[in-house]
Amino acid sequence: MKLSPEQQQELLGILKTRFEKNMTRHTGLEWAKVQVKLEANAEKLWPLNEMEITGGEPDVVAYDKNTGEYIFYDCATESPKGRRSVCYDHEALEARKEYKPANSAVEMARDMGIELLNEEQYRELHKLGKFDAKTSSWIKTPADIRKLGGAIFADFRYGTIFIYHNGAESYYAARGFRGALRV
Repeated sequence: MKLSPEQQQELLGILKTRFEKNMTRHTGLEWAKVQVKLEANAEKLWPLNEMEITGGEPDVVAYDKNTGEYIFYDCATESPKGRRSVCYDHEALEARKEYKPANSAVEMARDMGIELLNEEQYRELHKLGKFDAKTSSWIKTPADIRKLGGAIFADFRYGTIFIYHNGAESYYAARGFRGALRV
């Protein structure tokens, strides 16, 4: 779970290029400060690389002044390709009798070292652009909904963010998940 020095430099280059191409996502932030923070927390490069290789296109979306952390979200236009066709969590995966997907969103996020976006974060992401116009993304589901067997997902249609429900065990080729990472 550690990148080689070459992999680190390649990832930093990708992140820097994306940062510079999308300045409206992080007005007032400077790449040099982000890079210093990343280099000081090299263990966070592995989750960012996982976000990248699964198609998430991670980018800085905010800076938390209280914690001193930069916040990265998956900023791919559509739900990351390498994270689709998954049910919501392990419990849902185990509940399927047949046609089980390969994994679940919650387990994949945990294994990657990231958190699923919650509804508030998903709405914040859409202030930065239009996402999930053709796909949908599982989002962190409140415990009371999950306890009843459901899970929630979101997408963007007709100029509006829609939050829907589904059985947690469902999965679709066009539904994945988006994540967040604090560095």
